[in-house]
Amino acid sequence: MHRRTLLRLPALGALAAAGASLTACGEDPPVAENDAPPPGSPGSPGRPEAVRTAYGADPSQFGELHLPAGTPRGVVVVIHGGFWRAAYDHTLGTPLAASLAAAGWAAWNLEYRRVGDGVGGGGGAPATFDDVAAGIDALADLDVDTSVVVTLGHSAGGHLAAWAAARQRHDWPARVGVTHVVSQAGVLDLRAAASSDLGGGAATALLGHEPTADDARYDPAQQLPLDVPLWCVHGVDDAIVPLSQSADYVATAIAAGARAELVEVEGDHFVVIDPESAAWARTLDVLDTIA
Repeated sequence: MHRRTLLRLPALGALAAAGASLTACGEDPPVAENDAPPPGSPGSPGRPEAVRTAYGADPSQFGELHLPAGTPRGVVVVIHGGFWRAAYDHTLGTPLAASLAAAGWAAWNLEYRRVGDGVGGGGGAPATFDDVAAGIDALADLDVDTSVVVTLGHSAGGHLAAWAAARQRHDWPARVGVTHVVSQAGVLDLRAAASSDLGGGAATALLGHEPTADDARYDPAQQLPLDVPLWCVHGVDDAIVPLSQSADYVATAIAAGARAELVEVEGDHFVVIDPESAAWARTLDVLDTIA
């Protein structure tokens, strides 16, 4: 097993406090920023800077590539959450991308158009999906080996990570295929999400209508079985996206003959994106089994 380096973020107390204040709204917290890069993060000695590359003309169509010091073990596409809303952006994924690079992975921290007005707006179906598909395919034009491509997403990003592995079934281009999926507290069943009013109607806002059986092209729960292995990492005390979203998805996937695993961890909705947490260490363990 490869040795792992977990980032030490001095401001995680502020992150936890922000998460607690936003939990009541069903939204993801902002990622705390530090004045100086932690050891092993982009910009620190021995590590290259993360490089931003556009994959389209919209300001939200870009990714930031974090590279390890040596040859990458593979590529992890980091897809942030925030219930697909414009209020939340790629900075939610930055600490994870830096931690992944420190662990030997090339991490492509992907931004995309989200639902709402202002910076990051203009998304929803199909624009958000178009962007994730195009953002993953943009890896073909970067100097990285795409033989192992893992999509890793939190919350709404977990939905997009699982969706991306089956996008070619619904006529989205797939120059770069997804080989593995890690969903972190993912919203994997849009109909169940709407029925439970997760995120205050977030799934309905994403599609522009109540999710139905006619929305299989957008709904991971209706795309099973996947052709690639998938892990669902989910906090047992998650009050924002219930554990049932992952547990039911994995049970259905296994029954359909797919390779899927539920990884239950202690903690809430945000513990899985805390690079100092045991939940993140479990996620890195999953990635160790891939490469």
